[in-house]
This record gives sequence, structure tokens and C-alpha cells, in this order.
Amino acid sequence: MTSLSEARPHAGLPEYVWRPLVSLLSVCLTLLSVAWALSIPRALGMAFYPQQFISAILALALPLAFLMLPARRSAKRPVVPWYDCVAALLAFVALTYITWNYSALVNLIFAGPPQAYIPGVITILLLLEAVRRATGWALVIIIGVFLFYGLFGNLFPGRLAGRPLDWERLASYMALDSNGILGLPLAIAASVVVTFILFGNLLAATGGSKFFTDSALLGMGRYRGGSMKIAVVASALFGSVSGSAVANVAATGIVTIPMIKRDGYPAHKAAAIEAVASTGGQMMPPVMGAAAFLMAEFLQMSYGQIVIAAIVPSVLYYAALFIQADLDAAKLGISSVAQADIPNRKVVRSGLHFILGFAVLIYGLFTLNWQPERAALAACVVVIVTAITFGYQAKRPSLRDIWETVPLTGQNVVEIILISAAAGIVIGILNVTGLSFNLTYALVQLGGGNKLVLLLLSAVICIVLGMGLPTLGVYVLLAALVAPALIEVGINPIAAHLFILYLGMMSMITPPIAIAAFAAAGIAKASAMRTGFASMKFGWSAFVIPFLFVYSPTLIMIGEPIDIAVAISTAALGVWLISAGLAGYFMTKLPTIWRAAFIIFGLLALIPSGAFPGAENTDIVGAIGGVTLMILDFRRSRVPSI
Repeated sequence: MTSLSEARPHAGLPEYVWRPLVSLLSVCLTLLSVAWALSIPRALGMAFYPQQFISAILALALPLAFLMLPARRSAKRPVVPWYDCVAALLAFVALTYITWNYSALVNLIFAGPPQAYIPGVITILLLLEAVRRATGWALVIIIGVFLFYGLFGNLFPGRLAGRPLDWERLASYMALDSNGILGLPLAIAASVVVTFILFGNLLAATGGSKFFTDSALLGMGRYRGGSMKIAVVASALFGSVSGSAVANVAATGIVTIPMIKRDGYPAHKAAAIEAVASTGGQMMPPVMGAAAFLMAEFLQMSYGQIVIAAIVPSVLYYAALFIQADLDAAKLGISSVAQADIPNRKVVRSGLHFILGFAVLIYGLFTLNWQPERAALAACVVVIVTAITFGYQAKRPSLRDIWETVPLTGQNVVEIILISAAAGIVIGILNVTGLSFNLTYALVQLGGGNKLVLLLLSAVICIVLGMGLPTLGVYVLLAALVAPALIEVGINPIAAHLFILYLGMMSMITPPIAIAAFAAAGIAKASAMRTGFASMKFGWSAFVIPFLFVYSPTLIMIGEPIDIAVAISTAALGVWLISAGLAGYFMTKLPTIWRAAFIIFGLLALIPSGAFPGAENTDIVGAIGGVTLMILDFRRSRVPSI
């Protein structure tokens, strides 16, 4: 006879019940987002607050989190325990109540009646638990600190003293106000992000992702260190769509890391190259992950302006990684990929129709000035039509393959929705307590009004706050906490936001909590910490370039065309020189003194001429010195060894 303690773990929804329920909720989430992006409710004459749509999305996503995510990450889920069923039901009921009654409840936010604060308390507590399951404790602790400040802000000293709120009003405000959980981050996730994840899933289902990997193999496989270059190119292409460094590592690293290791490259460096390449996908136009859409909203700019500003830094980032991969391969004698592993050119050419989806996306964004979600849906339609018509590698997706991307998208977006909702709590506390202004003032005071000191301080905050958090969560936190202080001291707003995006993103590959590097290390079976430090070396440009475009916005395409052209040219030379110095190889293996010289002249060339008075002289010295070193090393390589 089974004891009660043995039976208890099996009490709940069995797999054959909860999996269809998850699919149903996921389908509803995706279709609701698509309907909103297409303005179908408006076309049907339905009028309601945007927050009602956002709340409805959260009413689907929060129960999904409790159905899909076990309380302990390592636990298996044959049965959804009864307490998770209760949590999922409570979340659905509370948020459905908010959705249905929002027009009446929104006027009661600061009155704090039970019908406002009870669903608010339920939503906040369940959201925090769902975030813990999805991302770990880091973000939950940060949000907990902010909630504590919201309740007891008057107890803090000096400039950090805030206006306290009683818990009833705080719960009502967080759950109902457009500056709280139902604010901008969740609005972007519920509309724009869902459509772009659908686009990425359609590419995967129709063979588009394989086409881009095969294209990288075909284009780079015949050159030295081809496997490493394939990782860089494939991860850049996939990452610009996926917007998630860890997802990118998992999707492309499972192919590229074993290939790099087979070529004789050390396991930790193979993992590091993949981690850095995957991380950079989040700043690679045209998609740039979810953070770019939020940036456009925060700055009240078009998405196209953000993309144009990000082009040069992202190209320099990947150029640095690509050059290091090439020179490391030359130093270690790593040759091209085996001919048998390179796909047939004619076969790859049959997938060129996938490029049309990106063309439509870019045309919609930049020429027609469509909303990002509308452009993404147009690209989705093009991918479906061309894939069914032409196929890839003699395979055409079935209607079932295409339909399965709908529930998959709903499931994939749950974590982003949870993070966005949680970020709304932080923004809400900053607004309602006055902490936003106080923090900006405190940071500026701490930096002493010195731009460089403030940037260095902000860089440390960006990396520390980013540890263990997905990039979207990092960016929202930093946009609220750090960016205002940078703008306050005169830094161009778009440069300030790109600065925090870059530095926050680098937490993905910076020990001690480098989740992209650690994910790659797991695939490579390498030391996690060695992989993290190797990743920092390969990704050095992302630690340096943000400082440069803050001082000279020519690197983000702001300025006179001739100044922009000169800045790009000298920066490209600087990246090449520094990469050679770090790799210890140019045309020959470089002695230590030569490596130092390459790095020094590279840094001088990398500094834009407009960074400070007389900076054009550093460009001249760096360019002349660097080119001289290149010529000398080329001549060394022509001298036969004895």
C-alpha cells in the first residue's frame, strides 16, 4: 500500500493533461499578440486600454510559467504538482479580473481598496516566484530590494531618502499603473518580441537557420581556421534574430564547438569563441534582440535610428573576433574544414529565398516606416510562402511544421515576458518614490562631474548588475538606473543607452557569473572559468568601443560624413592591430615587445579624432606606427628560416 508521502509528489496534473493545456495557453498568447500587432481589435470596433491587452498576455504567460517550470530547475516534470496548479489558477484569475475590470480599477490605484490591492498582491508574489524559476535568485533579490525601498524609503539617509507607500497602495500601483508591471517593457515584449520570436522559429522550422549555417560553412570552411570563422558568422546571423545569447550558444554551439575542437583548438577557446559570437548577436542589426526595441521607446526614436547607430560598433566587434580567430588559427596551424563537411554550393543556393524575408523586414522598417511587429509579421508571411514554394535541401515544411511554431513561440517568450513584467516593478518604484532623480544625482555627485570617472563607475555597475541576468533585464535596469546620470553630464542619449547595452551585455561573458560562456563551456566540456576569461579576451572590443563612441559619436554615425569615414577607417585599423597583439601573431609569431607595440599603436588608432582636442594626432601616430609594424612583420615572414 502506498504511503501518503509517496503519493504526494504524484498529486496534480498528469503529463497528458498539462501538456495540451500548455499548448492551448501558448497558442492563445501568440495569436493574441499577432492580432494586436495587426490591429484586429480596432478593425472590429473593439475599444479598450492597451494595459488590458498587456494584462491579458500576462494572464496567459504567468500560468504557463507554473505549468512548465518546476520549483527546482533540476527536477523532472511528469506531473504538475497541486501547488503549481493552484498558483497557475490564481495567476489566471487575478490577471483576468484585472483585464476585465481595468477601466474601473485604474481610477482606484491610490485609494487602495481591496478589489485593487488583492489581485495586485497575488500578481506580484506569483510573478516573483515565476521569475525565480525562470532566471534564478539574482533578479528576484534586486526587485525585492526595490519593493523594500518602496515601503520604507523614508528610512534611507540623505539624497536616497524617498516617499514611502503603504503596501496596499504599492500593490495597487504596481499591478495597475502604466508605469508598473503593465508598463513599457511588458508592452514591447507582448507585441514586438513575440512577433520576432515567431519569425525566428519559422526560420528554424522551414530550414532557414540551417541555410545560414550552411552558408557560413560554404563561405568560410575552405579557409584556415574555417570552423572558428563559421562559428562567428553563423552565430552573428542566428543571434541577430534570436536576441538571446544562451539560446544562440545552444542552437549553433552544438554544431560549431565540436567542429572547432576536431580541428585541434583547445576546448575552452572553442567555447569562448562561440560564446562571444553568440553574445554579439544581441547588438547585430537588423534585429538586435528585444533590447533595441525598448531603447527606441525609451529614447522616443525610430527603430531605424537605433539600428543605424549600432552598425559600426557591431561590425568592429565581429571584426575583432574574426581577426583573432584567423590569427589564432595561423599561429596554431589549424587548416580549413574537411571537404566532406562543406555543403554543395548548388544545394545552399536553393535556400537564397530565405534572404527575401530579411529584405522585407528591412524594407518595412526603414522604407515604409512600419511598426517593428508589423514588419516582422510581413517577413513571417514571406518565409512561409517561399519555404512552401521552394523548400530547402529538397524538403518543404508541412502546414503542421509551420503551425507548431505558434505554440512554440508562446512557450519561448514566457521568460522574456516575466523579466519584462518584473522590470516594470523596478521602473514603477523609481517613478513613484522619486528614487530615479535621487540616484541620478547621487551617481553624478559620486563621479564628481567627471565624465570618465562616471563612465568607469557606470561600466562596473553595468557588469555587476548584469551578472546572471538576461540582456533584456539588464538593459531595462540600467536604462532606469544609470543612463539618466550619463545623459545628465552631457553624453549623447543614444550613446549613453548603447553604452549601457554593450557593458550590460558583456556580463554574459564576464566571470564569475558568465552565463553564455558557461553554457558554451558545458557543450565543450571545458572549464567554465577558463572559458569565461578566454571570452573576455576575445570580446575585448566591447569593453573598449563604448567608451570611444561616448567621447566621439562619429562611431555611431553622428557627425560629418568625412569625420565618420575617417573614424571608421582608423578604428578598423586599430581593431586589427590590437587583435594581432592579443593573438600574438600577424604574419609571423610576435615576440612580447612586438605584441605590446601592436596593442599600443592599435589603441592610438582606435581613438576617434573627435574624442578630445588633439586626438587626431593619436590617429596619425597610431596609423603610421601600426602600418610600419605590419610592413616589418610582413618582411620578416618573407625571410626564410635557417
